[in-house]
Amino acid sequence: MHGSTPVLAPQQRRGARGWLYLPGHGVRWIRDRWVSSLQFRTVSTTVFFTFASALILGLFLSHQVSTGLFQSRFAQVQAEANHGLNQARTIFENANTNDQENTSNLVTDTLGSLAGGSGTMARGFILVPLDEGQNLYVGSISSAGVSEDLITQEMSDAVAEDQGIYWQSVSVPVGVGEQTGPGLVFGTQLVLPPGNFYALYLVYDLTEVQSTLDYLTNVLVLALVILLVLNIMIALFTTRQVVRPVQQAAATAESLSSGDLSVRMAVRRRDEVARLGTSFNRMADNIQDQITQLADLSMIQQRFVSDVSHELRTPLTTVSMAAEVLHDSRYDFDPVNRRSAELLYHQVERFQALLADLLEISRFDAGAAEVAAESTDILHLAADVVLTAQPLADNADTEVWVVPVGENFTADVDHRRIERILRNLVNNAIEHGESRPVDVIVASDDVQVAVVVRDHGIGMNEEQVAHVFDRFWRADPARTRTTGGSGLGLSIAAEDTRLHHGQLDVWGELGEGAAFRLVLPRNRGEATTATPPLCLPPDYDLADRRPAHEIEFPQDDNAEAHDNTASHSHADLPKRAYEQSLHPPKPPRNENGGER
Repeated sequence: MHGSTPVLAPQQRRGARGWLYLPGHGVRWIRDRWVSSLQFRTVSTTVFFTFASALILGLFLSHQVSTGLFQSRFAQVQAEANHGLNQARTIFENANTNDQENTSNLVTDTLGSLAGGSGTMARGFILVPLDEGQNLYVGSISSAGVSEDLITQEMSDAVAEDQGIYWQSVSVPVGVGEQTGPGLVFGTQLVLPPGNFYALYLVYDLTEVQSTLDYLTNVLVLALVILLVLNIMIALFTTRQVVRPVQQAAATAESLSSGDLSVRMAVRRRDEVARLGTSFNRMADNIQDQITQLADLSMIQQRFVSDVSHELRTPLTTVSMAAEVLHDSRYDFDPVNRRSAELLYHQVERFQALLADLLEISRFDAGAAEVAAESTDILHLAADVVLTAQPLADNADTEVWVVPVGENFTADVDHRRIERILRNLVNNAIEHGESRPVDVIVASDDVQVAVVVRDHGIGMNEEQVAHVFDRFWRADPARTRTTGGSGLGLSIAAEDTRLHHGQLDVWGELGEGAAFRLVLPRNRGEATTATPPLCLPPDYDLADRRPAHEIEFPQDDNAEAHDNTASHSHADLPKRAYEQSLHPPKPPRNENGGER
């Protein structure tokens, strides 16, 4: 219908806009649910398209109904208005009244027949003289409820130009107050005695028609709401039939991944979802069987390694004692037997190291390895390892330097395990360094401490870097080893690092050397950060190199109270190791003063 369109006030517009824009947490919740829930995504999509299609259909039906109803009522009103205006014009043109009283009575009777109810709806009239300056028998007249304010200037000018019939949509007052409703005004020009020109308007109230349209609109809106609710329920019910088995499969898979191999999906039907559940359960059975077999094989392997290692300790101890006796008496033998005694002694030592490594590996595999953490200065520990490796470095004609970067290198670690890691890295660097300097760089930040062992020897390629921590792996199996390692050192180092929640990685290039980086958290139980204090390869100043024996170590105040057989403090270990490296024990001599 024609009429004014309500406009929101500024306050109302801001309120509506604020209601349309959800808070940040609401948007995040919808986004998370959209990504994580198939059911929410399906129902939301169904509701959206249902609402869009129903809205388009409702708007189309509403427009068609309103247009059809308006056109139908307009045709009826127009026919009645044209008939009434033409009838009034004919009566006034044929009037024989020559005085004001008779003319006024004629106008009153004629307009009275036009006012009030008609065949279709209520209507009123307005009679307005076009020229107020003439000798008027009748002034402005209007029926109850209508006034000249309804007539626009455009309508008034059109009627004043000629005697045609014109119409216009207007807003007519409804009830008490300022409420208005739709209406139609039809007007034409006519002549009243004694020859004055007037404009006669018929006003039709279309409020009942608008009420009918409002009722139809409310019915359409209610139907839209009911349709949306029904679609939501149908979508929820339908998607639940599919999503629920998927959720059960996801929960079962999570239980399987967490270690509960006995959980299975419930299968109650024989449709596609049931076949999926049956296949899933069959897969879970196969996985459980294979994992059980692997666990049994792993248990047998661990028990075998542990039992064999323990069983070998007693005869190996006996053989070691015999080899040591022969080695001490090697200078009494001829050259061939002397060499045999030396080979036997060193190979037994290597066998003992291999046996110790196997026992340690078996503890790692069995999950029995524990960390005895204590506050340890990593810089002092690194210097201790360097001093202990000094005899090996002297034999290889290699200089080993300690490079402290910063200060406060204390961390809660297992002293024995970290010392074993560093000793393995330093010994490997000396062995593969080709008599070039080896640097042990120590750095730290607020949450972690890093140690990098950098050599400038033969280096490694990408394939060797990828396998360097594998058990019993060697870059060149045919290469002669001066330290006689077991091939498990770096594997044990990686396991020790894992126990400390640290990280151990490597860099290497052929001809450029290699660098191993150990990063440890300061506090027990914490993890290392993504940015270690040292990069690979490390970037450091060669001017910061220092011999290990020049590193200042704290003194133990209670060391003097210990007797000579007691163990020295950890701070004294580097000093004693360095002194022993400077004064190695001499071989025993025979009665003639010669070496044995």
